[in-house]
Amino acid sequence: MKRTISIILAVLMTASFAACFSGCGNSSSAGEVNVYNWGEYISNGEDDLMDVIDEFESETGIKVNYTTYETNEELYNMLKNSNVSYDVIIPSDYMISKLIEEDMLLELDFDNIPNYENIMNRFKKLDCDPEGKYTVCYSWGVTAMVYDKTKVSKKPTSWDALWDESLKGQILQFNNSRDAMAIAMQLCGINPANCTKEDVDKAAEKLAKQKPLLKKYVMDQVFTEMEKSQAAIAPYYAGDVVTMMDANENLDYAMPEDGANLFYDAMCIPKCSKNKGNAEKFINFMQKPEVAAENCKYLNYATPNQKAYDEYLDEDMKQSELIFPSDEYLDKCYVFTNVPDDVYAYMQEQFVKIQAE
Repeated sequence: MKRTISIILAVLMTASFAACFSGCGNSSSAGEVNVYNWGEYISNGEDDLMDVIDEFESETGIKVNYTTYETNEELYNMLKNSNVSYDVIIPSDYMISKLIEEDMLLELDFDNIPNYENIMNRFKKLDCDPEGKYTVCYSWGVTAMVYDKTKVSKKPTSWDALWDESLKGQILQFNNSRDAMAIAMQLCGINPANCTKEDVDKAAEKLAKQKPLLKKYVMDQVFTEMEKSQAAIAPYYAGDVVTMMDANENLDYAMPEDGANLFYDAMCIPKCSKNKGNAEKFINFMQKPEVAAENCKYLNYATPNQKAYDEYLDEDMKQSELIFPSDEYLDKCYVFTNVPDDVYAYMQEQFVKIQAE
C-alpha cells in the first residue's frame, strides 16, 4: 500500500466528494466507475509515466470518479456507515478478510477479467481469499529497515537493531499498533499473523523497553527524518524505502533474516457497487501488463503481474531483493489476518498506553 499521503490531494478530493458520488440507493450512469483507493497509489503521469486514469477513460469512454483514503479503517467505516456507492476498492490483506467475513464484497466474474491470467500463482488465491472469489491482487511488498550508513556501522540482520542502545535517540518506530506490535512479536518468537491478547501483552512489554531509545513514532514523517539524515534507522515499507534511498545516497536497506510482514492490496467490488460491469473493466485494465508495469514503476511496490514483470520492467528493478524478494524469503514471511475486534481494540489500547507513558 502506498503509505505516502498527499494532504492537498486528500483535501481537494474531500471538497469535491459530494459532487463525485451518488448515494447507494441511486444508480450511477452506465458510463462511470467510482474508485476508492489509497492516496498516491496509481501512476498519474508524473516522471514520464502513464496517467492510468486518463488512459482508461480514453480507451473505454468510462468516466472515473476517483477518491482516496488514508487507512483501511477509514475505508471500512465509509463502506459501513455511509450511503456512498463505490465500485472498486483496494483494501489490504487483513481488511479483505474482514470484508469477506461480514459479507460486504461481491464475487467477481472472471470472464470479464481475462487479464487475471497474468497474475503470478502466489498471488492468485490470497490468504484472505483462499477460494479466489473476491480479489485481484494490485500490489505487494514487505516491511524492511532503512538505515543511514553514516550512523549505523554494520548492516542490520534483525529487528533487534531497533533496540540498539548505541543508537539511543536516533531510532524511529511505526506509529501504528499493528506494524509496531508485529515487529515486537517476531522478536518474542510469536507469529503476528493471528495474535491473542496474551501475545499483545508480551509485545507491549518489548515495545515499552524500546520507547526510551526512540526519537519518535512516525508514519509519513519517516521520509523527512531519513532523507535529511535526522535519524539513524527506521522500519518501513519496502517500496517507500526505495524512494528514501533514491533521495539520500547515505541510506541503505536491511531485511530481517527471519522474515517480515508480507502485505498486499487487492482490487475488490463492494456490495454497494452500482456499476459492477464497469468495475470489472477497470480491474481488467489495471492488469494489462503495460499498465501494471507503469504502476509498479511509480509506486516502487512489486507487481503481481507476471507478464508485466517479464516484459516491461528493467533488470535493476527485477533484480532488487527489496522490491522483489525471493520466494525463499517470502516463505519466511507472515501475512496479517483479521484479528477479532476485541484483540485489535486491546492492541490499540496498549499501544496508546506505551506512547503516553
